[in-house]
Amino acid sequence: MKILRTCITPAGKFQYGVHKPAYSVTNLRQETRLAVLGLTTDNDPVDNARNFPPDGIAVPDADWIFEIPNPFPFKGSTYIDKEWADASAKNPARIRLPQPPQVSLSTTLKENGVDRSLFEKLPEPLLLALATCSTDPADLMQLAELSCELIKDKDQPGAPVGLRYRKDEKGGIRPVIHNHPLFEAVANNPCLPDAYKITMVVRPGAQGGSEIVGEWPNETGSHVFEYLRRNSYIPGGHYAANMADDAIRYGIDALGPGDMQGLRHLYYQRTFVRLAEELQLPLPGTQRVLSEGELETLRLNILAKLPERLEELSTAVTLWGWNFGFDFAPSGYRLHASHQQIHQQYALIPKEVVVYHEGTEQPVGEIPAYSCGDLVAEVIEEYRRLHQRDFFADYRAAMAANRRMDSRADLPASLTVWRDENVMLFVPKAQTSQWELQLMTLPDERGFAAGNILECDRQTRKSLDTGILLAQKALAGLGARMVTSIEYGKRLAAGDTGQPLLYALLPRLPESPGAFSEAQLRFINGHYPEDFAAACRKQLEHR
Repeated sequence: MKILRTCITPAGKFQYGVHKPAYSVTNLRQETRLAVLGLTTDNDPVDNARNFPPDGIAVPDADWIFEIPNPFPFKGSTYIDKEWADASAKNPARIRLPQPPQVSLSTTLKENGVDRSLFEKLPEPLLLALATCSTDPADLMQLAELSCELIKDKDQPGAPVGLRYRKDEKGGIRPVIHNHPLFEAVANNPCLPDAYKITMVVRPGAQGGSEIVGEWPNETGSHVFEYLRRNSYIPGGHYAANMADDAIRYGIDALGPGDMQGLRHLYYQRTFVRLAEELQLPLPGTQRVLSEGELETLRLNILAKLPERLEELSTAVTLWGWNFGFDFAPSGYRLHASHQQIHQQYALIPKEVVVYHEGTEQPVGEIPAYSCGDLVAEVIEEYRRLHQRDFFADYRAAMAANRRMDSRADLPASLTVWRDENVMLFVPKAQTSQWELQLMTLPDERGFAAGNILECDRQTRKSLDTGILLAQKALAGLGARMVTSIEYGKRLAAGDTGQPLLYALLPRLPESPGAFSEAQLRFINGHYPEDFAAACRKQLEHR
């Protein structure tokens, strides 16, 4: 009998394994190479004798390891070291990152009587380190001047008003950038003065020729532009909702509910407009933002028309993602695929893609275009086939009945961070990032859970927007500075399969870059998920 490798059970409880290792090791070493490693503070020698045991080794009681299958088998398993997790349960303050230190080379040079011209003589790795880590605007302005040619106003010589441009060999216009990595690193530093941010990367057109095809207007107290990315790897239209140049948002602390509403409204609007156009439905208007009421009416019209046009529909499912945060290692490795000004990306995935055995001239058939939400759908189908039960009903039951793996009745047992009547923000029992959060739609009074944004009514959309913002606020409060967020959406034509709309927020932590364990979908954690949920709830207490 096939077993679906998941922590969800038909009993409505989580299941997990516990490794209690006790083993012996045969010694196959040939040589003993003793050496002195150094001296103690009392000048006694420290050697490496412990590294060269004379015989085999007995390990009677190694650390216990919890192995938690992910609810979704395609996401592997999470491993929690009991000793580490017990320490975090005893001291929850361990679950946070320190604030970055204040860094100013300008101050150091001044205090030591060194001329600022030293900036120009620094090797590139040191320039990159300073560009990403400095908190002194004076440092960053000088680095910006080194990275590109800035145009200054004669009446205000301190502030740039534009970039210098030159024609390339093909006749195109390109900014004069002397050092691209340095330019990116300094332009994405939150401590760079806004005038420089706007000139270098934020003003419309500064990053290229992508057309602005939508806007959340600034009368709302926020301002967001929608850019079309023509030649993205995502075919048929890839869009980005970017905070505008008069709404600088380089950090989650600066991001408010109105900003999130604008970013997400453009996603809903573009999706509904594209579907309406494909279904040949009239639009409420063009060259303006649609009101919430117009958007909801358009959504309902699409839902009414969809059943009779499903076979003709070329689009299958939505795609949405958010890469928040930027960093650049001094070695030149870019640490996140993003820029710091907050933006979100979205598209519609086609239903199918034409396939070939060779070349691009003779098609041999079609295959469904990939969507990560399909992986969730497959789990639902397989679980129902094996157990004749609804996967997410049992998942929600397991969440409600959750118990700690350490049996501590005196500590919080809830995985929920926040919820309302439409959505739930929670910590998955098996986190694939050490600080992963997920957001999921909940069943309504009829038992139906929206599985994509087309199925989300106005209130559910508002709940999603709030949940995403609160998740980011909680993570930022704990010190997260880079977070990758994705959406697992149900196919538009799927009907009621029991698949809710799901979002995963995956922070990148400084000492967890991902290595061979993660490549095998083996995720290592040092805390119990319930303690992380409590840490997140604490961050939201005063919000």
